[in-house]
Amino acid sequence: MNIQEVEQQFSKNFTEHGELGASLSVWKNGEQILQLSQGWCDKEKQRAWGAESMVPVYSATKGPAASVLLMLLDENGLTPESRVYQVWSGFPNKQATFAELMSHQCGLAALDETVSVFDFDGVIDAIEKQEPNWQLGDGYGYHPRTFGFLLDKPVRMLTGKSISELWRERIADPLGIDLWITLPESEHSRVATLYPGKASKEELESGFYKEFNQSGTLVRKAFSSPKGLQGVHEMNTAKAWEAGLPAMGGVATADGLAKFYQACIGQLELFSDDVLRWMCESQVMGDDKILCTPTHFSCGFQKDPIDASGNKLRMHYGPSVNAFGHPGAGGSHAFGDPDSGVSFGYTMNQMDLAVLPGAKSLRLIDKLF
Repeated sequence: MNIQEVEQQFSKNFTEHGELGASLSVWKNGEQILQLSQGWCDKEKQRAWGAESMVPVYSATKGPAASVLLMLLDENGLTPESRVYQVWSGFPNKQATFAELMSHQCGLAALDETVSVFDFDGVIDAIEKQEPNWQLGDGYGYHPRTFGFLLDKPVRMLTGKSISELWRERIADPLGIDLWITLPESEHSRVATLYPGKASKEELESGFYKEFNQSGTLVRKAFSSPKGLQGVHEMNTAKAWEAGLPAMGGVATADGLAKFYQACIGQLELFSDDVLRWMCESQVMGDDKILCTPTHFSCGFQKDPIDASGNKLRMHYGPSVNAFGHPGAGGSHAFGDPDSGVSFGYTMNQMDLAVLPGAKSLRLIDKLF
């Protein structure tokens, strides 16, 4: 682990790769070992970026949201192998387990009914009536937007409270984690402005983006249902920050992300041994119907795919096969590695066009390990 090389690469992201404002936080064995912050919260350079600067982190919210449900399953005598129907009687697949739900296997990535992302009851009603996009056992595909509702409904059935409320009460406040799923007005001034990324013509005409940009495809439907908050400009609003969306609505600092993953790998005492195991334990791996590339999921978290020999196909989460985490669209990224005791958090406001970890964070991970 070469801290000096990481620091040099962090600076290069600004001088050579178009970064505007960004923070990096690295923890090891319960202590922060590196904190870097640089740049600006806005293109007009009116607000300097610091360690306390926050941004919407999109799907990097999914890991924290999943941790709430896993904690509640454990406390209620349930496991990931328990059926969702035991808690949520209206769930459309009576055989599906929480493990299958939380690893994107249930075929509820895209909704036929048009409903607003701000209408919780309407989305739940649409999910309960939805004919699955594929049958359970017939592969899997990332649920970019419905995932938060699929987690939040059983949490509310078990407790009468939302994931957002329990995240603060049970995890964020006790550990001092600077990540919010519903951001209070008192914190609004710390949020930096996000700027959308661009892609080359070649990128737009191949793979995921070819499907994403084609009307009527399953990929396009998955990323547009429930409707709303499609544009980056919409994520720069208080309405988005306050909506409490567990799949994509988190607002965080890099340190908040990295500190959360210290808890997920057992370096900060919070989760039971069973919950720690469920976070890391592989559930599904293969060709993702939505992301159009090989992916690998545990219960709510991503891992790097491995080949038949046990070697990683890529290193989005460092060299360990046991590392897990979750990226956010555009470049925010976070993970924990139980083998080394290291956790990593990266936030920025100049987005790349990417749904998997972007090049700027991957360069830092390469130098770190």
